Amino acid sequence: MTEPTQVLGAASGAVRSRETAGRLALAAILGVAHTQAFAPHTWWWLQLLSLAGLCALLARAPRPRDAAATGYAFGLGWFLSGIWWLYISMHVYGEMPAWMASLAVLLFVLYLSLYPALAAAAWHWLGTRLRPPARAAPAVPTAAAALLLPLAFGALWGLSEWLRGVVFTGFPWLSGGYAHTDGPLAGYAPLVGVYGIGALSAACAALLTAAAGTLGAGRDGRRTGLVALASALALPLAGAALVPLAWTQPAGQPIRVRLLQGNVPQDMKFEPVGVQRSLELYRDLITAAPTDLVVTPETAFPLILQDLPVDIAIAIRDYVQHSGSTVLFGAAGADSPTDFTNSVFGLGPETAQLYRYNKHHLVPFGEFIPFGFHWFVNMMKMPLGDFRRGGLDQPALPVHGIHVAPNICYEDLFGEEIAQTLRDQAVPANVLANVTNLAWFGDTIALDQHLQISRMRALETRRPMLRATNTGMTAVVLPDGTVAQRLPTFTVGTLVATVQGMQGLTPYVRWGNAPLLTACLALALLAFWRARRRT
Repeated sequence: MTEPTQVLGAASGAVRSRETAGRLALAAILGVAHTQAFAPHTWWWLQLLSLAGLCALLARAPRPRDAAATGYAFGLGWFLSGIWWLYISMHVYGEMPAWMASLAVLLFVLYLSLYPALAAAAWHWLGTRLRPPARAAPAVPTAAAALLLPLAFGALWGLSEWLRGVVFTGFPWLSGGYAHTDGPLAGYAPLVGVYGIGALSAACAALLTAAAGTLGAGRDGRRTGLVALASALALPLAGAALVPLAWTQPAGQPIRVRLLQGNVPQDMKFEPVGVQRSLELYRDLITAAPTDLVVTPETAFPLILQDLPVDIAIAIRDYVQHSGSTVLFGAAGADSPTDFTNSVFGLGPETAQLYRYNKHHLVPFGEFIPFGFHWFVNMMKMPLGDFRRGGLDQPALPVHGIHVAPNICYEDLFGEEIAQTLRDQAVPANVLANVTNLAWFGDTIALDQHLQISRMRALETRRPMLRATNTGMTAVVLPDGTVAQRLPTFTVGTLVATVQGMQGLTPYVRWGNAPLLTACLALALLAFWRARRRT
């Protein structure tokens, strides 16, 4: 190789390196912007713009592995800025060494970022085969191709989000659809759930990118761009038209509820002084006034039920008998000296015996210990770190003719499981109730994000969601996903409300994720078939 050629090759390599670094940095920034679309903000439109920017970067990546790296950088920005608060639970309250807690969060983010990287690589491979070559004249895809490729991006993105929600028990926190609880795409929730909304959002973003890239490419380009733009606008407009549909009907009479928030600091909750404070505090809050239903947070009584002091148990029993109220309270269950459950227990005029619901979807490392990771959990100060899971077929709690289905903390992250429970119950619950303790995560965006998750469950099932939390956010969410009432965070209080139960099953409750996954797989396979034919 001659010296001028070597110089030109080195210069070209330096340019490519700068381009790659710039693309990855911009992808990470777009990932951070993507996080801002979620609670505590209501900037659902920012998700469309950030994903559209990602699509533009992927289209310019030279190879699928470069696209994968771009999607990976997007994921790093997304998850580092969105779930950093896990560090607080491990280090501040779990007392894990700071270096280990930081490393654990980083490794987890590195794992989660594999999913957008996978979708990005697959879509780039399709794009290089479905787009006409640059030497073609004109280099404008047909209207059909202009729609297929963006829709394939939505399908691949939706499938990757679903995989993130099921592999290794799943972690679908910040799944794309949650950003749209206040947007027009929320109208699709009773039909396709949170993963479907995420897939539609990604498709809208890709359609916007396709429109921007073809509108200026002559007459054919304008026609193709207009088709893509019209499709991008049609999806949210159709969603907005679906928003007013009720899907479910009122069941029985409204019930009066009291949702309790004790604000017990996490660092003392399981200490002897904290246990005593919780016992006395929740005894007093429960028995303060008659109502139809009282709900406490998760492990409001931070001990095993069998260890509940007799005077506390008698106080609750007498309150129920004299007031006709039903009480749903959190405590640990024990069926043997080594068999524990994270549970809620219910007592009321319609319960022949003590009602019990055992948490089904347990938190890895917090409520069950994966094989080979006891050393990791032993680095944290964790009470009862290995629970037994309950089933999905547990009955609801009867309250004055209304049935209330509890779920505990992290469980309301899994809408498909709540949907399955509802359709499998002999009498589907009319009201959902999430009891949780987010004190583990301090005063962070985790509280806002979890409330947004509960709002999506209300939208999917078209049922009210009651939330009783230790430090916040205690709230009543209506079937249309709006927050009717909410207590201030980090205060002791009782939220008093009247709630109307609902009956009937939405399409999402009836069929879960099956229709969405079938549609996404069909679209992806069609795109791959077309790509193979063009190869």
